[in-house]
Amino acid sequence: MTLVNIFQSIWALSAVCLIVLVLLHSPKGDGIGGIGGQAQLFTSTKSAETALNRVTWVLSVIFLGLTVILSAGWLK
Repeated sequence: MTLVNIFQSIWALSAVCLIVLVLLHSPKGDGIGGIGGQAQLFTSTKSAETALNRVTWVLSVIFLGLTVILSAGWLK
């Protein structure tokens, strides 16, 4: 498996995860709290939204960075 294939796999996985995370965001501010009441993993809905926002931003940066790297052909 080449380096390009590894980066393409990470790129595709980050795209799918990014789609799922964006769909978890609620336009009303419910977010994760709207799924089955409260999120049991977090102490409050506010911390759940903060964590969801941070993970979404990190995946966005990874996705966009890999998009630039793979489209420029810098790895060949």
